[in-house]
Amino acid sequence: MKKNDVYQDVTNRIIDALEAGLNGKFELPWHGVTQLPENALTAKRYKGVNVPLLWAYQMSEGYQSGIWATYKQWQERGAQVKKGEKSAQIVFWKMLQQEPSQDNEEQSQRMFARWSRVFNADQVEGFELDADFKSSEIASIGAADALIDASGADIRHGEIKAYYSPSGDFINMPSPERFKDTADSTATENYYSTLLHELTHWTGAKHRLDRFPSEKFNKSDYAFEELVAELGAAMACASTGVEALPREDHAQYIACWLKALKDDKKFIFSAASHAQKAVDFLYSSSEMREAA
Repeated sequence: MKKNDVYQDVTNRIIDALEAGLNGKFELPWHGVTQLPENALTAKRYKGVNVPLLWAYQMSEGYQSGIWATYKQWQERGAQVKKGEKSAQIVFWKMLQQEPSQDNEEQSQRMFARWSRVFNADQVEGFELDADFKSSEIASIGAADALIDASGADIRHGEIKAYYSPSGDFINMPSPERFKDTADSTATENYYSTLLHELTHWTGAKHRLDRFPSEKFNKSDYAFEELVAELGAAMACASTGVEALPREDHAQYIACWLKALKDDKKFIFSAASHAQKAVDFLYSSSEMREAA
């Protein structure tokens, strides 16, 4: 099957999954980050509007962890918020009793929204993030390694998070042994899928495909670029044999960002076009390296 056919097949399958609806939960594929924001003291996951609120704080500040708590709760855990750290605001609902009135002789209850301030685990001292860490072995996939190596990208493993730095023009990845099996895939598949996602971002630099509209993204730009990167990862995985078919969690991740773009499905077709150009760019680098 030609690469373009693979790209279209991946796009079609992901669109089918989005149209059918997704009931699964997205899970980040390495140890050290929770799939949904979680309270450090109660171990309960935050719900409702607090989920995107805390995701936004986590991404904007580059926090490695999805674990949060109030100042007092961190103290109860035996941890201390570092001096000068700024809190994130979340909302919670409190039930208040209303006394009987002339119009209503019965006591009633009403829900009132209240703000609370929480701090991320990265902002405190005395908290151990790696309690559940179990080292994994990542198998080598030759075709994927060749594509990655030929790119010449600067790939580092200094932090427990995956990102591409436009200003430094480098990719950071959690170390391979930190990746884990998830419901849809193996630790090996998760490692390559994550790296290929970041490598797709890497192709967007000004001196490569010049995909970024400005140095500072707005929310819409960021959401669209995430669609491009995840489609690029799915295409590259399929064309290098990392995965035979795009996984549901690719589609789940894309669904999250489509919501940020107000569920406008047309964005996925534009993103797919940019993703194809990104993966083709990686293959052209590989072909030039082979010819040299």
